[in-house]
Amino acid sequence: MTLTSQKLTPLIAAGLMLATPAFAQDAAPEPTQEERQAQSRVTEVQGPEPRLVQTPEGQPPSDATVLFDGSTLEGWESVDGGEAEWTIEDGSLHVGRGSGDIRTTENFCDVQLHVEWRSPPNDEGHDSQDRGNSGVFLQERYEVQVLDSHENPTYANGQAGSIYKQHLPLVNASREPGEWQSYDIIFQAPIFAEDGALRRPAHLTVLHNGVVVQNHAQLQGATEWIGYPSYEAHDCAPIRLQDHDADVSFRNIWVRPM
Repeated sequence: MTLTSQKLTPLIAAGLMLATPAFAQDAAPEPTQEERQAQSRVTEVQGPEPRLVQTPEGQPPSDATVLFDGSTLEGWESVDGGEAEWTIEDGSLHVGRGSGDIRTTENFCDVQLHVEWRSPPNDEGHDSQDRGNSGVFLQERYEVQVLDSHENPTYANGQAGSIYKQHLPLVNASREPGEWQSYDIIFQAPIFAEDGALRRPAHLTVLHNGVVVQNHAQLQGATEWIGYPSYEAHDCAPIRLQDHDADVSFRNIWVRPM
Protein backbone atom coordinates (compact mmCIF):
# COMPACT_ATOMS: atom_id res chain seq x y z
CA MET A 1 0.00 0.00 0.00
CA THR A 2 1.34 3.42 -0.95
CA LEU A 3 0.92 6.35 1.40
CA THR A 4 -0.03 9.58 -0.22
CA SER A 5 1.93 12.77 0.42
CA GLN A 6 -1.03 14.08 2.36
CA LYS A 7 -0.74 11.15 4.77
CA LEU A 8 3.10 11.38 5.00
CA THR A 9 3.20 15.05 5.90
CA PRO A 10 1.50 14.71 9.29
CA LEU A 11 3.72 11.71 10.13
CA ILE A 12 6.91 13.61 9.27
CA ALA A 13 5.74 16.60 11.24
CA ALA A 14 4.90 14.40 14.17
CA GLY A 15 8.34 12.77 14.03
CA LEU A 16 10.04 16.13 14.08
CA MET A 17 7.91 17.25 16.96
CA LEU A 18 8.79 14.08 18.85
CA ALA A 19 12.52 14.47 18.09
CA THR A 20 12.81 18.11 19.09
CA PRO A 21 12.27 17.64 22.82
CA ALA A 22 14.91 14.84 22.87
CA PHE A 23 17.57 17.16 21.44
CA ALA A 24 16.53 19.94 23.76
CA GLN A 25 16.98 17.65 26.77
CA ASP A 26 20.59 16.82 25.69
CA ALA A 27 21.72 20.46 25.24
CA ALA A 28 23.72 21.85 28.20
CA PRO A 29 22.44 25.08 29.69
CA GLU A 30 24.45 28.22 29.01
CA PRO A 31 26.82 28.97 31.94
CA THR A 32 26.02 31.99 34.03
CA GLN A 33 28.34 34.98 34.16
CA GLU A 34 29.51 33.89 37.62
CA GLU A 35 30.33 30.40 36.28
CA ARG A 36 32.27 31.85 33.34
CA GLN A 37 34.31 34.05 35.67
CA ALA A 38 35.09 31.01 37.84
CA GLN A 39 36.21 29.08 34.75
CA SER A 40 38.43 32.00 33.72
CA ARG A 41 40.23 32.06 37.07
CA VAL A 42 41.50 28.50 36.55
CA THR A 43 44.24 29.80 34.19
CA GLU A 44 45.07 33.00 36.08
CA VAL A 45 48.42 33.24 37.88
CA GLN A 46 48.18 35.17 41.13
CA GLY A 47 51.86 35.81 41.78
CA PRO A 48 54.59 36.61 42.39
CA GLU A 49 54.20 40.07 40.88
CA PRO A 50 56.94 41.04 38.37
CA ARG A 51 59.29 43.59 39.90
CA LEU A 52 58.92 47.16 38.70
CA VAL A 53 61.53 48.54 36.29
CA GLN A 54 61.54 52.26 35.53
CA THR A 55 62.03 53.05 31.82
CA PRO A 56 62.55 56.80 31.40
CA GLU A 57 62.64 57.86 27.76
CA GLY A 58 66.16 58.10 26.37
CA GLN A 59 67.71 56.62 29.54
CA PRO A 60 68.81 53.11 30.55
CA PRO A 61 66.28 51.02 32.48
CA SER A 62 66.47 51.44 36.23
CA ASP A 63 67.90 47.94 36.72
CA ALA A 64 70.60 48.27 34.04
CA THR A 65 74.33 48.35 34.67
CA VAL A 66 75.74 51.35 32.80
CA LEU A 67 79.02 50.31 31.17
CA PHE A 68 79.76 53.66 29.51
CA ASP A 69 77.96 56.93 30.21
CA GLY A 70 80.26 59.24 28.28
CA SER A 71 82.44 60.33 31.17
CA THR A 72 84.76 57.54 32.31
CA LEU A 73 86.32 54.22 31.38
CA GLU A 74 85.89 52.91 34.89
CA GLY A 75 84.79 49.30 34.60
CA TRP A 76 86.88 48.67 31.47
CA GLU A 77 90.39 47.32 31.00
CA SER A 78 92.75 46.34 28.21
CA VAL A 79 92.56 42.69 27.19
CA ASP A 80 96.36 42.73 27.44
CA GLY A 81 96.19 43.88 31.05
CA GLY A 82 96.22 47.33 32.59
CA GLU A 83 94.07 50.35 31.83
CA ALA A 84 92.04 50.72 28.66
CA GLU A 85 93.88 53.05 26.29
CA TRP A 86 90.89 54.20 24.28
CA THR A 87 89.91 57.89 24.44
CA ILE A 88 86.79 59.82 25.44
CA GLU A 89 85.75 62.92 23.49
CA ASP A 90 82.40 64.75 23.53
CA GLY A 91 80.81 61.93 25.50
CA SER A 92 81.88 59.26 23.02
CA LEU A 93 84.34 56.40 23.39
CA HIS A 94 86.84 56.21 20.52
CA VAL A 95 88.85 53.16 19.54
CA GLY A 96 92.51 53.55 20.43
CA ARG A 97 93.87 52.30 17.12
CA GLY A 98 96.72 49.90 17.74
CA SER A 99 96.12 49.76 21.51
CA GLY A 100 94.12 46.53 21.38
CA ASP A 101 90.65 45.42 22.44
CA ILE A 102 89.05 46.47 25.71
CA ARG A 103 86.73 44.47 27.95
CA THR A 104 84.55 44.94 31.00
CA THR A 105 86.03 44.12 34.39
CA GLU A 106 82.74 42.40 35.26
CA ASN A 107 81.67 39.01 33.92
CA PHE A 108 78.26 38.35 32.38
CA CYS A 109 76.16 35.37 31.29
CA ASP A 110 72.63 35.89 29.84
CA VAL A 111 72.17 39.59 29.07
CA GLN A 112 70.26 42.30 27.30
CA LEU A 113 72.90 44.66 25.89
CA HIS A 114 72.45 48.11 24.35
CA VAL A 115 75.33 49.64 22.35
CA GLU A 116 75.39 52.70 20.13
CA TRP A 117 78.20 52.97 17.58
CA ARG A 118 79.36 55.13 14.69
CA SER A 119 81.65 54.33 11.79
CA PRO A 120 83.85 57.16 10.48
CA PRO A 121 83.29 58.93 7.15
CA ASN A 122 84.93 57.03 4.33
CA ASP A 123 87.42 59.69 3.29
CA GLU A 124 90.19 57.31 2.21
CA GLY A 125 88.32 55.13 -0.28
CA HIS A 126 88.27 51.97 1.82
CA ASP A 127 85.88 49.17 1.02
CA SER A 128 84.66 45.79 2.25
CA GLN A 129 86.12 44.85 5.65
CA ASP A 130 88.37 47.92 5.80
CA ARG A 131 85.49 50.37 6.35
CA GLY A 132 84.64 51.10 9.99
CA ASN A 133 85.40 47.61 11.25
CA SER A 134 84.97 46.70 14.91
CA GLY A 135 82.94 44.19 16.89
CA VAL A 136 80.92 43.55 20.04
CA PHE A 137 81.92 40.26 21.66
CA LEU A 138 79.65 38.52 24.16
CA GLN A 139 81.64 36.56 26.73
CA GLU A 140 84.75 37.58 24.73
CA ARG A 141 83.93 34.84 22.21
CA TYR A 142 80.77 35.50 20.22
CA GLU A 143 80.95 38.49 17.87
CA VAL A 144 78.25 40.76 16.52
CA GLN A 145 80.01 42.53 13.67
CA VAL A 146 80.37 46.32 13.53
CA LEU A 147 81.06 47.60 10.02
CA ASP A 148 80.20 50.45 7.68
CA SER A 149 77.79 48.44 5.52
CA HIS A 150 76.15 51.39 3.78
CA GLU A 151 76.65 50.77 0.04
CA ASN A 152 79.68 48.63 0.89
CA PRO A 153 79.47 45.06 -0.49
CA THR A 154 81.33 42.37 1.44
CA TYR A 155 80.72 38.73 2.32
CA ALA A 156 77.20 38.49 3.76
CA ASN A 157 78.11 36.92 7.09
CA GLY A 158 80.70 39.62 7.68
CA GLN A 159 78.61 42.77 7.26
CA ALA A 160 77.07 44.90 10.02
CA GLY A 161 74.52 42.98 12.05
CA SER A 162 76.00 39.59 11.23
CA ILE A 163 77.08 37.06 13.80
CA TYR A 164 80.54 37.07 12.32
CA LYS A 165 81.23 34.20 9.92
CA GLN A 166 78.13 32.33 11.17
CA HIS A 167 74.82 34.11 10.47
CA LEU A 168 74.23 36.83 7.91
CA PRO A 169 71.70 39.50 8.98
CA LEU A 170 68.09 39.14 7.85
CA VAL A 171 68.27 42.64 6.32
CA ASN A 172 70.81 45.43 5.96
CA ALA A 173 69.60 48.17 8.33
CA SER A 174 72.76 50.29 8.10
CA ARG A 175 72.81 54.06 8.16
CA GLU A 176 75.34 56.21 6.35
CA PRO A 177 78.86 56.47 7.80
CA GLY A 178 79.16 59.21 10.40
CA GLU A 179 75.62 58.59 11.71
CA TRP A 180 74.99 56.97 15.08
CA GLN A 181 73.57 53.45 14.99
CA SER A 182 72.32 51.11 17.71
CA TYR A 183 72.45 47.44 18.59
CA ASP A 184 70.02 45.89 21.05
CA ILE A 185 71.26 42.39 21.73
CA ILE A 186 69.61 39.52 23.62
CA PHE A 187 72.25 36.92 24.44
CA GLN A 188 71.51 33.47 25.84
CA ALA A 189 74.80 32.03 27.02
CA PRO A 190 75.76 28.42 26.37
CA ILE A 191 75.46 25.89 29.18
CA PHE A 192 78.03 23.16 29.74
CA ALA A 193 77.93 19.95 31.75
CA GLU A 194 80.45 19.27 34.50
CA ASP A 195 82.55 17.24 32.06
CA GLY A 196 82.63 20.17 29.62
CA ALA A 197 80.09 18.77 27.18
CA LEU A 198 77.72 21.27 25.59
CA ARG A 199 74.23 21.05 27.09
CA ARG A 200 72.72 24.14 25.40
CA PRO A 201 74.26 26.24 22.61
CA ALA A 202 74.35 30.03 22.71
CA HIS A 203 71.62 32.06 20.97
CA LEU A 204 71.57 35.68 19.82
CA THR A 205 68.78 38.06 18.92
CA VAL A 206 69.94 41.39 17.48
CA LEU A 207 68.03 44.56 16.60
CA HIS A 208 69.99 46.95 14.39
CA ASN A 209 68.53 50.46 14.51
CA GLY A 210 65.31 48.94 15.85
CA VAL A 211 65.07 46.28 13.11
CA VAL A 212 65.39 42.56 13.87
CA VAL A 213 68.43 41.27 11.98
CA GLN A 214 69.07 38.10 14.07
CA ASN A 215 66.12 36.16 15.48
CA HIS A 216 67.21 33.74 18.21
CA ALA A 217 70.05 32.53 16.00
CA GLN A 218 71.86 29.45 17.27
CA LEU A 219 75.63 29.74 17.42
CA GLN A 220 77.86 26.90 16.29
CA GLY A 221 80.62 27.99 18.66
CA ALA A 222 83.04 30.81 19.31
CA THR A 223 83.80 33.32 16.54
CA GLU A 224 86.70 32.31 14.30
CA TRP A 225 88.33 34.34 11.54
CA ILE A 226 89.95 31.24 10.03
CA GLY A 227 88.35 27.83 10.39
CA TYR A 228 85.05 26.59 11.71
CA PRO A 229 83.49 27.57 15.05
CA SER A 230 83.44 25.18 17.99
CA TYR A 231 82.64 25.28 21.69
CA GLU A 232 84.99 25.10 24.62
CA ALA A 233 83.54 25.03 28.13
CA HIS A 234 83.69 28.36 29.97
CA ASP A 235 81.98 30.37 32.70
CA CYS A 236 80.49 33.87 32.60
CA ALA A 237 82.92 36.28 30.94
CA PRO A 238 83.38 39.96 30.01
CA ILE A 239 81.92 41.94 27.14
CA ARG A 240 84.66 42.99 24.73
CA LEU A 241 84.93 45.77 22.13
CA GLN A 242 87.30 45.29 19.23
CA ASP A 243 90.16 47.44 17.98
CA HIS A 244 90.25 46.63 14.27
CA ASP A 245 92.38 49.66 13.37
CA ALA A 246 89.40 51.82 12.45
CA ASP A 247 88.11 55.09 13.94
CA VAL A 248 84.88 53.63 15.33
CA SER A 249 83.12 55.35 18.25
CA PHE A 250 80.75 54.05 20.93
CA ARG A 251 78.34 55.62 23.41
CA ASN A 252 75.40 54.79 25.70
CA ILE A 253 76.44 51.25 26.60
CA TRP A 254 74.36 49.44 29.20
CA VAL A 255 73.54 45.88 30.10
CA ARG A 256 70.81 44.02 31.98
CA PRO A 257 71.72 40.56 33.31
CA MET A 258 68.81 38.18 32.84
